[in-house]
Amino acid sequence: METLAKENMFYHFSKDREAAVTVPSGTTLTLETYDCFENQVTEEGDNYGEIDWDRINPATGPVYIEEAEPGDCLKVTIDKIELADYGMMAVGKGLGVMKEEMEDLIFKKIPLRQNKGDFGYGISLDLNPMIGVIGVAPGGEPVSNGTPGDHGGNMDNKKIEEGAVLYFPVSAPGALFGLGDMHAAMGDGEVGVTGIEAAGRATVTFEVIKNKKLSMPLLENESEIGVISSAPTLEQGIHRATSFLAGLLARESDMDKNNAVMFLSAAGQVEVCQVVDPLVTVRMMLQKKDLEPLNISFP
Repeated sequence: METLAKENMFYHFSKDREAAVTVPSGTTLTLETYDCFENQVTEEGDNYGEIDWDRINPATGPVYIEEAEPGDCLKVTIDKIELADYGMMAVGKGLGVMKEEMEDLIFKKIPLRQNKGDFGYGISLDLNPMIGVIGVAPGGEPVSNGTPGDHGGNMDNKKIEEGAVLYFPVSAPGALFGLGDMHAAMGDGEVGVTGIEAAGRATVTFEVIKNKKLSMPLLENESEIGVISSAPTLEQGIHRATSFLAGLLARESDMDKNNAVMFLSAAGQVEVCQVVDPLVTVRMMLQKKDLEPLNISFP
């Protein structure tokens, strides 16, 4: 199996970026990643004044998938996530939802072992390894890896974990896929601006679904499927997710719009991914068993 080294990295998703590797649909590829700080901080006592803040959230790639063209959909299966033996967290002025109340920039090193994170204070956190930045090139202007959008990007969605399947709209030839910013653990919201940030390796499998146009990323796991929506506010993000799924239900089943919205109100789960990036991100998830009678194709 081919491995793409972490040195093949970029800081903006862009349709004009040269690919690091070209592969056919059906390829399984391992991508090495730096942590979100590009491994600039490895100890709690490092000199924070020397950090290059332009080198944040590097993504490994881009990967050019040969059959992918605008108007297609790129299916990405997360086969495996492997993490380093420690992670870093940070808080400070200007960061997170308490940005005006925090003072000095502080880093915390968290050892990772046996699927636990040693937070200190006698607290041993269960890990949920996941990928924070993952996506494809947008059709318009480049988008910073720190920002989420309909192309994916910095969605910080804790359900992007081993076994998850993502569907991205292809807006540029080859899709130009990349990923990075892996977390050993992260709470919904990521209120302090970091999860337990860790370097690592992600193994993924690509499949191009021809002539399947999407407007936002979809997420699927063993029991659920839903949409990931990013917007300036939570209210707008939830509205976009609801509108997308209501439209899909009305288009792909016998439901009219009224019943589609009632179904989403009864069975849809709106979950916050993150509230600290330039846009906020939510997911609206549905149980697959509730959708079975409708015989709807996702995507």
